[in-house]
Amino acid sequence: MKVWVAKVFAVLAWAGLLVLAVPAPQALAQDAADSAQGSLADQIQDIKQQTLQLNRDLFILEEELLYPTNTQMAVYLSVDIGTFFALDAVKLSIDGTVVANYLYTERQVDALQRGGIHRLYLGNVKNGPHEVVAVFTGKGPQDRDYRRATSLVVEKTAGAKNLELQISDSEARQQPEFMVREW
Repeated sequence: MKVWVAKVFAVLAWAGLLVLAVPAPQALAQDAADSAQGSLADQIQDIKQQTLQLNRDLFILEEELLYPTNTQMAVYLSVDIGTFFALDAVKLSIDGTVVANYLYTERQVDALQRGGIHRLYLGNVKNGPHEVVAVFTGKGPQDRDYRRATSLVVEKTAGAKNLELQISDSEARQQPEFMVREW
C-alpha cells in the first residue's frame, strides 16, 4: 500500500507541476485576444496608410482629369513688402468673366507679406489670346481707400500657363505697383 500511495503522490506532484506549467484556458484565451488585437491594430493601421495613399492618388488623378496640362491656367498672387498698400481683396477676370473674387483676412495678408503665395485661380482655358484683368482693393498711402487694376493679354499655347499677380512697393514714386508676370 505504501508503494501505491507513493505512486499516487508522484502522479499528483507531476500533475501539480503540469498545472503550474500549463497556463489556464482563460490565460490562453487572453493571450490569443491580445495577439489578435495587436494584429488587428496593425491591420487597421495598414488600411489607414493604404487609404491615405489612395486618397492622394485619387486627388492627383482628379487634378489631371479636371485640369489637363494642355488647357490649364493657374494664377497666383504674391506681395512684396506691402508698405504702401494693405491688401483687402482681389477680383480676377479672364476674357471679361470673373473667375475669382477673394477677400483676404489679416492673417492671410501677413502670410503673403512674409513670402507666401496664394493660388487665386486654377482652371481650363482654350489656346489663343486671353485678357487677364486683376482689380486690387485695399488701403493705399495715407490710409486712403485704394483700387487699382492691372491687365495683360497672354497667349495660351499647349501646356500649362502660370501667371503671377505681383504687388510691390515703388520707393521712388512712394506708390504700390501692380504687375502680371508669366512664368
